[in-house]
Amino acid sequence: MIKPTSQRWPQSIFLMGPTASGKTALAMALRQRLPVEIISVDSALIYRGMNIGTAKPSAEELTLAPHRLINIRDPAEFYSAADFCHDALKEMTKIIESGRIPLLVGGTMFYFKALLNGLSPLPPADQEVRACIEREAEIIGWTKLHQKLQQIDPISASCIHPNDSQRLLRALEVFFISGSTLTELTKMSSETLAYRVYQFAIVPFDRVLLHQRIEKRFHQMLATGFENEVSTLFSRGDLHRKMPSIRCVGYRQMWSYLTGEINYADMVFQGICATRQLAKHQMTWLRRWRGVYWLDDNEPSAALNSVLQVVSAQVR
Repeated sequence: MIKPTSQRWPQSIFLMGPTASGKTALAMALRQRLPVEIISVDSALIYRGMNIGTAKPSAEELTLAPHRLINIRDPAEFYSAADFCHDALKEMTKIIESGRIPLLVGGTMFYFKALLNGLSPLPPADQEVRACIEREAEIIGWTKLHQKLQQIDPISASCIHPNDSQRLLRALEVFFISGSTLTELTKMSSETLAYRVYQFAIVPFDRVLLHQRIEKRFHQMLATGFENEVSTLFSRGDLHRKMPSIRCVGYRQMWSYLTGEINYADMVFQGICATRQLAKHQMTWLRRWRGVYWLDDNEPSAALNSVLQVVSAQVR
């Protein structure tokens, strides 16, 4: 557990875990037992109209246990880790002022890290600047823009592949907005989180079982209208595959199917594989995480009791 530098710091709870590990169910159970308010830590749940493919809590679940930072962006909008930190801290303050405790729940580990340890003071996205860079890319190509970045910021350029247009765009955008390079700004760090944080990770100790859950959930999504959901996004005409929203797991595979690039069977296979890769990536983050209490997702009642044992004495 993180040791606070001041006992006067307010408390908060982190509940982390890979996809399909039962985070939402545990969070809802905790809300029945502790004076907590839930904040979503998920880079996909922020988007409106993306419900099935993100396994967003149902309307009934959100009524029983409201989640903050869900449905706050249109799929055409960009949302950064800096945006998340700003929004999350604002919501945490409101929750503390109401006499309750922030419970942050999700699987976007970079958001947790940025909130916990601070984020470099990078400027927020500027749609006009991004549009100018994208127009230039259409004229001269991303390879030429990568060469330009090498002149501006050789260290960042060495870490970004010329075909990685999203990261290349961000590096150039940062420079054009701030006048400082991405390398210079990332050496600076904002303050760490001034909260006493109880960190929990609910994880599968049986990888085979997790894979079975992932496959079952993907098929359930398909059965409940996932294709229609993505078709609605596709028909808008203002979205494309390079946008963060459409690059979400499941959505990019369905998008490829709708454009005729792959057949239905390949879409299903690739969607399940991509979800497994996401879970693996999340587990890699968690294995390196310090000060975390591990919970077995196969024992929901035991996981709930473990959290209560750690937190209850502190929050009464």
